[in-house]
Amino acid sequence: MDRVAMISLHTSPLDQPGTGDAGGMNVYVIELSRRLARQGIAVDVFTRATSSSLPPVVEVPGTDGAVLVRHVAAGPFEGLTKGELPGQLCTFAREVLRTEAAHPLGHYDVVHSHYWLSGQVGALARDRWQVPLVHSMHTMAKVKNDALAEGDTPEPVARVIGEEQVVQAADMLVANTDLEAKQLINLYDADPTRVEVIHPGVDLDVFRPMDRAQARRDLDLPADAVVVMFAGRIQPLKAPDVLLRAVSVLLDQDPSLRSRLVVPVVGGPSGSGLEHPESLAQLAYELGLDGVVRFVPPVAQEELARWCAASTAVAVPSYNESFGLVAAEAQATGTPVVAAAVGGLTTVVADGRSGLLVDGHEPRDWAAALRRLIDDPELTARLGDGALAQAREFSWDRTAARTLEAYRTARTLMRDEMSV
Repeated sequence: MDRVAMISLHTSPLDQPGTGDAGGMNVYVIELSRRLARQGIAVDVFTRATSSSLPPVVEVPGTDGAVLVRHVAAGPFEGLTKGELPGQLCTFAREVLRTEAAHPLGHYDVVHSHYWLSGQVGALARDRWQVPLVHSMHTMAKVKNDALAEGDTPEPVARVIGEEQVVQAADMLVANTDLEAKQLINLYDADPTRVEVIHPGVDLDVFRPMDRAQARRDLDLPADAVVVMFAGRIQPLKAPDVLLRAVSVLLDQDPSLRSRLVVPVVGGPSGSGLEHPESLAQLAYELGLDGVVRFVPPVAQEELARWCAASTAVAVPSYNESFGLVAAEAQATGTPVVAAAVGGLTTVVADGRSGLLVDGHEPRDWAAALRRLIDDPELTARLGDGALAQAREFSWDRTAARTLEAYRTARTLMRDEMSV
């Protein structure tokens, strides 16, 4: 195993997570690629170019040229939504195949695609290059449509069909959690022998315990504040409105809390949230929280780690998460997480040990969970210690090692299939 073609069509691993379509998947692709490079594997990441000023090839810093991001021109650079990208799959695939054709036969040993759009391209490359296809779904239309936020748009039938095709074409499917593996098998009829559960990791060098007082000074937060943070893309799926409504309930119950409560919302609008990018700020105003909520643009990983460390708790109220990377990262700084008991969050957060899981999205239930931490500093401290222990279960080096094993297994399965 020498070289991997990593396909991340709709979002570049170089993009800033927290806005547009950039999020946990971007972190996943870049961190996995870096760790594979440490194990002697070269990685070419193919992504769609979104600006004419982007160079065709970018070396990822710190990888000694082992990880290259290749910007593929497919359609107009700007203005295309994710829903319009299927019309560019043919053009994107043609350019990926041309890149491989410029090298000796057998240049790539495996294709690893991320999200269903990339999987469509990966399936074509698999057949043309005669190398295995490993696919990571990250999110699934059938799962998302079963847990839609109010006002959110269902995923189209075309995506469902596309995902079913990718599942059937892949030699190996990588699931983030046991639950995701079951969903692939039960909802998409995936072959259980071709599904491997591999948890994503956390960069424990970046997300680490820090002095909370210093972090708060750096971020201009009061030393004695109760800080409840939301971090991520601002869209209905991520449910930041649930947190704001819960905070409103808290203040109705205890008006004295207003003087020391700070709710940072770190991120930018994305997905259906782009249709009304001001809606969350408008909600904060309507709830009387404009002096409590702080809207912070997306920040680099090092800065996000500081925000996590400065927080009393990090809230992850999503309607669905295949994993919940923000929750894992927050825990790595020693900050407990209050999360919805959905999807991968039930794996990432150990209820009562590293944080609290909340059934449903009723603001009063969320307010009650937050109140437990506010009223009981000893509980918060104990959960913080548990959060550190929980975060150590998620390592990118371990993720890369297990992914490399999945590549080898996929190659064996493909060879066995071809020999029949």
